[in-house]
Amino acid sequence: MVLTNTADVAIPELAGYQRRLLIAGGGGALVSLAGLFMDPAQFLQSYLMAYMLWLGVTLGCLALGMVHQLSGGGWGVVIRRPIGAATRVLPVMTILFLPIAFGVFRLYSWTNLDLIAQDEALRHKQLYLNTPFFLARAAFYFLVWNALTYFLNAWSLEQDTTADPRLARRMQKLSAVGLLFYGLTITFASFDWLMSLEPHWFSTIYGVLVMGGQGLSALAVMIVVLVWLSRRAPLDKIVVPAHFHDLGNLMLAFVMLWAYFSFSQYLIIWAGNLPEEIGWYLHRLQTGWRAVGVALILFHFVVPFLLLLSRAMKREPRTIIVIACGILLARLVDLFWLIAPEFHQHGVSVSWLDAVLTLSLGAIWFGCFVWQLRGRAILPLHDPGFDEALGRIIEKADKATRPSPAHEI
Repeated sequence: MVLTNTADVAIPELAGYQRRLLIAGGGGALVSLAGLFMDPAQFLQSYLMAYMLWLGVTLGCLALGMVHQLSGGGWGVVIRRPIGAATRVLPVMTILFLPIAFGVFRLYSWTNLDLIAQDEALRHKQLYLNTPFFLARAAFYFLVWNALTYFLNAWSLEQDTTADPRLARRMQKLSAVGLLFYGLTITFASFDWLMSLEPHWFSTIYGVLVMGGQGLSALAVMIVVLVWLSRRAPLDKIVVPAHFHDLGNLMLAFVMLWAYFSFSQYLIIWAGNLPEEIGWYLHRLQTGWRAVGVALILFHFVVPFLLLLSRAMKREPRTIIVIACGILLARLVDLFWLIAPEFHQHGVSVSWLDAVLTLSLGAIWFGCFVWQLRGRAILPLHDPGFDEALGRIIEKADKATRPSPAHEI
């Protein structure tokens, strides 16, 4: 199998998966339209949660790709193509933002002029929290993200065809600036789309918390994809346990990062004991939402933290894929914890739309991801880190052929 073959040549069944995923996603979207007519508010709440999960995977992959451009390392070479394919789903995610844009008046209380007239705090925030400025900021965010995606992918494709070493440096420079813009835009987007659901509450660490979640979501999906690809030629001869070990270590770091940011936010707000800040936590800790918070502590941090400490589990594809899927599910619960309590004041309420829309957008996302993956070579042969990734295979082969101590005796 020639490594320069495009993914659809190397793995012919990708076309079938793409078709089935898009059909499933479209069918689920049609079913969910019934929920739009029956309960528009619940539809938009569920849609926002599902959308933020899959947008987070997309933007998390964009950030991981830029981090790899700056840091190098064999860990990113084997997922470079899946990362690129994930970022190229961003134009589709841009279009899928439209239901949120059209539903802004049902989602956000600060759009209610009567409420603003009676609320002094909202009147002070109206200069920032108003619909035209909200939509203009969203357009700017997507413009920045799509521009970064376009140039990084275009230069990566040019690198494949020309092997020009200057392109690697060009992508590094853009990634350095891009990470800065990513941090700023994600921070403000999280304020706009999530934090402003409760316009009286605020947290300066909120954007960093969302960024950590996006990185974790992206790593979980990339591990699932890599495990699947590693069972098929040509990556079955390229990917070795050390690659999963590296990605598992990164996932462990993001698990700890998310826990650190979450606890820091809680500690600072609780110690401050200010009514406008602490009310957000009181609502979640003195109602049925407390059980969701405990579940997050256990399954978003404690369990994956303990499992990922094991070297054996990180190096075994069958176990690390289970951990990655569990983390992705925990990410959905975390978004549910951030969004749903603002719409359900008296306790936990789970709708069928939460599941249908998450699965539907997920199927559409994966269908578009497979479509983008098919069009390029499965490995970036001219990436400066490719030799390091290849060196892991040679090292593995040397260890496999080296006689054991018992044999020498």
